[in-house]
Amino acid sequence: MTPPRRNVEIKVRDPDQAATLRRALALPGVEDHGELRQRDTYFGRANGRLKLREQAPGGAWLIAYQRPDGEDARTSAYRLADVADPAATREALDAVLGTKVVVTKARRLLIWEGVRIHLDEVEGLGTFAELEAVAAPDSDLAREHGLVARLRDDLALGEPVAGSYSDLLLDGPTALLRAADEAMRRAYAPYSEFPVGAALRTPDGAVHVGANVENAAYPQGQCAEASAIGAMVAAGGRRIDAVAVVAEKLDVCPPCGGCRQRLREFAAPETPVYLGRPGGPVEKTTVGALLPLAFDEGALG
Repeated sequence: MTPPRRNVEIKVRDPDQAATLRRALALPGVEDHGELRQRDTYFGRANGRLKLREQAPGGAWLIAYQRPDGEDARTSAYRLADVADPAATREALDAVLGTKVVVTKARRLLIWEGVRIHLDEVEGLGTFAELEAVAAPDSDLAREHGLVARLRDDLALGEPVAGSYSDLLLDGPTALLRAADEAMRRAYAPYSEFPVGAALRTPDGAVHVGANVENAAYPQGQCAEASAIGAMVAAGGRRIDAVAVVAEKLDVCPPCGGCRQRLREFAAPETPVYLGRPGGPVEKTTVGALLPLAFDEGALG
């Protein structure tokens, strides 16, 4: 693994990447390194952030980094390790740490004065421009902050956004709905023929899924939300940060009354619940809106 490194970076939404690319190519001395395809798999329970980057063309690296979230230019401290077998590494880390989220993007890479200019199209999020100035070991970061500020002006970039692509995906419904949709496709529903999938995210970023499991003795069946809660508890989770529910035959499928009570046991009233399907209509509500006046631990005195 490499010695610790630092960089200064900002990220902005970029609705007109063609114009940004034209301005970037006009910079004196800019180097155009073409297009890259990247898949970043983020893992849970890490000190800071841990991701496996698989890049074509290029290779694969394990990247451990720490960076404060904020909208201004931020400093990251990171280490890199080459990975010879990314598939096996991904499988092993998922088994031990759990996968938080996968970020897939197409990146146009340019370099100017040592600053990396990333023009990214991120699956599920849209288009962004990212500036990353890698610092020398003894730098006080003044030069790097200056270069990033100058480039932001020269490229006419808008206001920075806080967090990483992984944070933006986790904060929205995309990743959860996909996980719920995948679980729904594995449902066991031969009697109702009404497959449902549910996905729950816990505070450490881990996602736990479940599908409905029916039984010839109808009362012995289990809803998707209950299956997901069981998977979460078996993995050590005790708190739900967000919920997604997907059904095959309904655009929006709210949890049944019993599952609303089950969710309330582990979620706060303000916990978001996303009902819909990937790429389709999505309705956002909360656990409290689904179950007002819930019976909770306070009712036990």
